Amino acid sequence: MRMIRLEQHGPILEILIDRPERRNALTDAMYRDIEQALRAADADVGCAAVILSGAGGHFTAGNDLAEFQMPQSTQDVGSIAFLHTLASVNVPVIAAVQGQAVGVGVTLLAHCDFVYADRSAVFRLPFVSLGLCPEGASSYLLPRLAGARRAARWLLQAQPFDANEALVGQLLSEITDDPLAAARACAQALAAQPIQAVRASKTLLRAPERDTIHQVLDTEAQAFFERLKSAEAQAAFRQFFARKSA
Repeated sequence: MRMIRLEQHGPILEILIDRPERRNALTDAMYRDIEQALRAADADVGCAAVILSGAGGHFTAGNDLAEFQMPQSTQDVGSIAFLHTLASVNVPVIAAVQGQAVGVGVTLLAHCDFVYADRSAVFRLPFVSLGLCPEGASSYLLPRLAGARRAARWLLQAQPFDANEALVGQLLSEITDDPLAAARACAQALAAQPIQAVRASKTLLRAPERDTIHQVLDTEAQAFFERLKSAEAQAAFRQFFARKSA
């Protein structure tokens, strides 16, 4: 069953995470599908923007934790490839957020050019509560967006925060009643501009930090997969799955 749905509307590509029964938790295959779609959009000189959203009233609950129980290597993981691609593309990426945005569902937003959310949105970075550590270059990007104190609260306390705090922390562009409509209006505004001029401008905006971001992505990934094997993480996963089965 296809859990990533693609819709092309003229020069705009919409990517829908469509696994509502699991609050759009992401599997390795889903990451790879999104990454391929982003690569194709970036290679398409007629693509003006990409919109990323989730089905069923939620953005994404983050990684499917069941896959963390399988042996993994940083050399061949869909999430790492996806994050590197998201950090590399020059086509503008717009996120529309409702409901839960957890883990990578938050960290990926720092790589998007525009992020719209409604007041139902709840953000959480639960890494330390699972015995893990930050990913998605969040240890580098969040202090720069939100400030060191707020980033420390988000990453070290692992507590949820609302759309107002996300807006103050510059994770969002705007709070709106209809994030997808706002994302589409943004995409149309971008499509009305010369596409290659927009891409060249994004490249210039992102260029000073891109090499650093890719290095941090790899450094975090190495630490993350080491943490996956830790006693703390394994105990946290056992507790998580015990609650799920109760």
